Amino acid sequence: MEEPRDPTERCTFRNTDCLERPLRRLFEGLASGVAACPWPFLLVPVLLSGVLGAGFIFLPQRQANDIERQFTPTWGPAKAERDFVRRHFPHNDSERFSAPRLTTEGAYAALIAVATNGTSVLEPAAWAEVLQLNATVHDAEYERLCARTAGRCASPNPLLSRHATPPEPGSLRFPVNDSVFLGTALGGVETDGGRVRRARALKLMYYLREDGPGAQDSRQWLQSFLQNITSKVAELRLVSIQVTYFTSLSRQQEFEGNTKSVIPLFSVTYFLTITFAVVSCLRLSCIRNNIWLASCGVLSSGLAVLSSFGLMLFCGVPFVVTVANAPFLILGK
Repeated sequence: MEEPRDPTERCTFRNTDCLERPLRRLFEGLASGVAACPWPFLLVPVLLSGVLGAGFIFLPQRQANDIERQFTPTWGPAKAERDFVRRHFPHNDSERFSAPRLTTEGAYAALIAVATNGTSVLEPAAWAEVLQLNATVHDAEYERLCARTAGRCASPNPLLSRHATPPEPGSLRFPVNDSVFLGTALGGVETDGGRVRRARALKLMYYLREDGPGAQDSRQWLQSFLQNITSKVAELRLVSIQVTYFTSLSRQQEFEGNTKSVIPLFSVTYFLTITFAVVSCLRLSCIRNNIWLASCGVLSSGLAVLSSFGLMLFCGVPFVVTVANAPFLILGK
């Protein structure tokens, strides 16, 4: 028979008790200390969590919901290549604007006019309403902030700039007409021998300056555009066309709006998760019942989240809404 090993024997592949023994003694001593004097172990974590949790006062300033920063690598190759293009191919929105030279989407508002009842947007009634819609956007503030070429607003809407009246059927070639690409302007196009017979939709683009001191004013104009365009379109009482809109800010605002609508539901989901975690440990037997242990575990998880998030906010780490699911992961463990 194999003789029992000496407890003092050092660690070998035959003796792995050398790690378990000191850890067992450490936790035995800790348990004895907690049992002898429990109050410091209860009050100190609560007070420490309260102090660190005060970092949530910086939450409004630390929120970072920028889509590009959240969902793209910080030092990604695409960003490095974009910086290279910006250095070697700079663009001037105030004097020599060119949409193909943009390294980003740019600052813009877009309108799509769709002819109703399956008609063509190039028909006289629909075209007249398109011109009214265009005049509504071209207010004095837009004229001041628009991206410019040769001293006037750069117009990426070639049809409006060349045709005060609707184009005659068959007078336009598609997709290129007089060296102007119409593939991004007209939609639902029907052609006959390469000439446009009818088009169901027309897209209008309005670019604004995003360089220099006018960048912030352009952003404010776009925000005002999103707030007022619905009422302005309603005032026009359009019959022959339906209008949809989009701006360079729309995606970010929809993302932030979705976040704000979801956060109030977190309280409900937290309550359900905590209730399940506690009730799942409930037993009818007094010996096997662990409801108090589950309650302490939930409390410990809450203090951990409060302390860690507060400490990160104190340190200036940006807060992104995607980390709001951390309590679910902690409670799940």
